[in-house]
Amino acid sequence: MQSIIIEKPYQFVLPHRGNWLPKWIQRLRIVDRYLHRIEGVESRDLRGIDHFRESLRQGHSVLLAPNHCRYADPMVMGWVAREVQLPFYAMASWHLFEQSRWMRWALRVMGAFSIYREGVDRQSLDMAVEILATGERPLVVFPEGAVFRTNDRLQPLLDGVAFLARTAAKKRAKEDPNKKVVIHPVAIKYVFRGDLAKSIEPVLATIEHRLTWSTPAQGDLLQRLQRAVLGILSLKEIEFFGQAQSGAVEERQQKLIDHLLDPLEAEWLGKQQDGSIIPRIKALRMKILPEMITGQVDATERDRRWKQLAHIYLAQQISAYPHDYLVRPTTPTRILETVERLEEDLTDRVRKHSPLHVIVEVGEAIDVPLERGPRGEEDPIMKTLRDALQGQLDRLSGESGEF
Repeated sequence: MQSIIIEKPYQFVLPHRGNWLPKWIQRLRIVDRYLHRIEGVESRDLRGIDHFRESLRQGHSVLLAPNHCRYADPMVMGWVAREVQLPFYAMASWHLFEQSRWMRWALRVMGAFSIYREGVDRQSLDMAVEILATGERPLVVFPEGAVFRTNDRLQPLLDGVAFLARTAAKKRAKEDPNKKVVIHPVAIKYVFRGDLAKSIEPVLATIEHRLTWSTPAQGDLLQRLQRAVLGILSLKEIEFFGQAQSGAVEERQQKLIDHLLDPLEAEWLGKQQDGSIIPRIKALRMKILPEMITGQVDATERDRRWKQLAHIYLAQQISAYPHDYLVRPTTPTRILETVERLEEDLTDRVRKHSPLHVIVEVGEAIDVPLERGPRGEEDPIMKTLRDALQGQLDRLSGESGEF
């Protein structure tokens, strides 16, 4: 399990608010070197920047809402900042600031401030609202809330994006009725341009070896990958159910997720929940973690809760494998993403695969209305944002080619 849970009291991390350091970093092309050396991103194509420039020209406050399929995404947004010659602010999960002193410094200098995903972080929300209300800088928020490595498939968006945008819009309108807050959907699309077989064959062979499959691999890369995904799902079913299950893969995944989460929700929330995975996970962590952080549990209870957190993490990882993501015709990028996801889940590490080409497409501005609309219905801001982002990703998916 990756170190996304920090067992100590949360402290809000402010961004660096000066302009000189971010501009200096941009001039040194540090973003380019990092993306090339660490992430394998070697080329880019920025599209729709004029939509962004027009919003800035009109004096609007801008929230940029990109999809989040790779850890490289925040750095890729640095290229957009360079293109419009403006530094950005960005929300980033608190655990990232706790990786190292260097990471904390780098994130703050590039305008990031922390958001505590395991609780209600009013300081972070207040800062986001202040940034948008004043129009100090564009603000980057990833509305999916986590990295899923499904570049063509948008995960459910978090409603908090609409809340902070609307709150800021109301404050901005009080100052001047002509001042707006707008949201620009930003589609980030990665395309693998290398030799797919040469790049992933060693990883796939390692995964097969880890599954103790000693017989020669049969079929092409896609068939072997499908077999590996199904094999790991079956192993987890044996671990938790005693035997591999039958039926459609999608049903098997949901059954395992519910098996992991339902008892925890009954214990900590009083009833089983439904809906998308991220809100379910957040609700559980908000109940399980506080007493661990304050040291109010003994060693036995602490170990029990860590086991529960591991089950929650596993449920999230299962949800990151769309059942139809590898159905032919698929793309080399989808195959690469799935191999990376498997390696990450098994080892907590991912090998670099290059060259990757990234397309960043800024969509047209979405005006933020001051009123939410009828209660009980989907927030119109989130529906418009989701439809716009998924539409952009659907269109860009054709640039990956077919496998």
